[in-house]
Amino acid sequence: MKANGLTPSRALGQNFVVDANTVRRIARLAEVGPGDQVLEIGAGLGSLTMALAETGATVHALEIDRYLIEPLRSVVEPLGVSVHHANALEANYDEILGNSPAVVVANLPYNVATPVVLHLLESQPLVTRLLVMVQKEAGERLAAHARDEAYGAVSLRVQYFADAKIVGKVPPSVFVPRPNVDSVLVSLVRRAHVRVDPDLVSEDELFRVIRTAFGQRRKMLRRSLSEWTTDGVFERAGVAETRRPEELTLEEFAALAAAR
Repeated sequence: MKANGLTPSRALGQNFVVDANTVRRIARLAEVGPGDQVLEIGAGLGSLTMALAETGATVHALEIDRYLIEPLRSVVEPLGVSVHHANALEANYDEILGNSPAVVVANLPYNVATPVVLHLLESQPLVTRLLVMVQKEAGERLAAHARDEAYGAVSLRVQYFADAKIVGKVPPSVFVPRPNVDSVLVSLVRRAHVRVDPDLVSEDELFRVIRTAFGQRRKMLRRSLSEWTTDGVFERAGVAETRRPEELTLEEFAALAAAR
């Protein structure tokens, strides 16, 4: 940063990971090596990029900050890494990945973590796995299950496409600048098929009832779904109307949607 007159951008939520042990640990947890294609989103100054390149995998590094592109290229292109200046929510992944499967590894800023993960799960079937480092609160939400405090519509959206779990914790001390919160590593493995059969209930119908229910998450279903429900829905679905949204599994929401 000093050599290039750079400072972390608060607007982009930049906290660069600078600890060698941490980046090598992430590369190890990503379980990639020769023959694998890796897409790193938010490559920053290239610390994690270098650790990924060490594995022997083919690495594509995506970075949105135009001021970082040339410094990043100077560090990682000699290692065989391809650098792409693009927004993760708008990038042409077919062009970048060449229609081949890829593993995403990323240190994601809090303000874009959830949108980026959901965008990749929803629109990029070539991405078979993800290992993302995110702030603890966001990670818990991505990996939550019914009755967990962080459980909500985002958790269910992730479950529809993938199996997610927290696989590690990361302290603030490994970042520059140092954030005020802890971070976690979340592993997401895409399912071969979405978790709810679209022949049972469409994706739109399923997530309409989920969004409606979680709009009033602390209320019983008979209240939170009062404008959505029809006579006999709860009985047909086998779901008690006195339960709360945070208690229901994805399959139970699917039963409600199918019974309407």
